[in-house]
Amino acid sequence: MTSGPLQQIFEQAQQDVQGLSSRPGNDVLLKLYALYKQGTAGDVTGKRPGGFDFVGGAKYDAWAGVQGLSQEDAQREYVALVETLKARG
Repeated sequence: MTSGPLQQIFEQAQQDVQGLSSRPGNDVLLKLYALYKQGTAGDVTGKRPGGFDFVGGAKYDAWAGVQGLSQEDAQREYVALVETLKARG
């Protein structure tokens, strides 16, 4: 990844998530995960976890749901989502 203003804002948003006063719901956590992975690694790779790995499957599905989104756009969406969560308190 490149270093620049967006990268700095994205990294700050990652820290801000850790300091949220309340834990977001699972759907929001999965969205954050998907946008983070897309923003740092690009499109999902590998096979979907199967069997009884429900968490792994849900994470894979969330990440696959943002496939094709550029890393920069994923970072912007991640930052926007974190800002929304911070505003809620």
